[in-house]
Amino acid sequence: MKPAPFEYHAPSTLDEALSLLSEHGDDAKLLAGGQSLVPAMNFRIVQPGRLVDLNRITELSYIREDGNVIRVGAMARERHVEFDPSIAKHTPLLHEAAPNIAHPQIRNRGTIGGSIVNADPAAELPVLMLALDARLKAKNNSGERWINAQEFFVGMFTTALEPDEILVEIELPFMPNRTGWSFMEVAPRAGDYALMGVAALVTLDDAGKCESAKLVYLNAGDGPVNAKEAAESLKGENLNEKLIESAAAHASKNEITPFGNVHTSPEFQRHLANVLTIRTLKQALQRAGESQ
Repeated sequence: MKPAPFEYHAPSTLDEALSLLSEHGDDAKLLAGGQSLVPAMNFRIVQPGRLVDLNRITELSYIREDGNVIRVGAMARERHVEFDPSIAKHTPLLHEAAPNIAHPQIRNRGTIGGSIVNADPAAELPVLMLALDARLKAKNNSGERWINAQEFFVGMFTTALEPDEILVEIELPFMPNRTGWSFMEVAPRAGDYALMGVAALVTLDDAGKCESAKLVYLNAGDGPVNAKEAAESLKGENLNEKLIESAAAHASKNEITPFGNVHTSPEFQRHLANVLTIRTLKQALQRAGESQ
């Protein structure tokens, strides 16, 4: 199919884009990589009156260190994130997970900001933003504001962005010392949407006990699911197989709400979540121990 008729705008600066968005509001849609928006327009699921193409705004494409955080422009390509040495060094969870995002051809074009704003419950980047305690900078004609990842994702394909706001930057803190990480997912084929996935982080104290942990799931609810209770149960403990299995069972039974789809049932998704949680926690624990 072909998209419904629309007006096309290609601003070369962020200010121009913000002015267009302010003027046209809900009638305008932002085009970043276009990997989700263009197919939706072709099927006429989405029919914007105006398309504002952000690809000429070079000021939104960067990855740089700034003190103890990494700043990523919203138009940075997923492929750039995948191979950036600063990402690999300071946020290795993101570096490890990036190759799981669709296919190389998709990552060449897709942007980190576009995927985050799309807020697909089965996407990897929203999960990683929660796991890494990212902050997201939104901007409109009146000013800018920072939104914590936990507050940014508010529902299926829905974020806290206002109609006149553009996501312009992602701030990623360096992972703490003595922290291990792991990301695993199960998909029908490489590059397909995952049936279930989990990002795990474990930070150890000087005595080798769990100082903090984090478990965040994809395709387990109407957005990225942060299993706080399961992670909290590990805090202050010398992690062993029994504790890990108990946390995995609690998260998979009580903290996720998978919907199932044509490829799987909710019951099998819970089974996958349980298995993946055990595996990721063990790997994260091992890496945390090796870093001491």
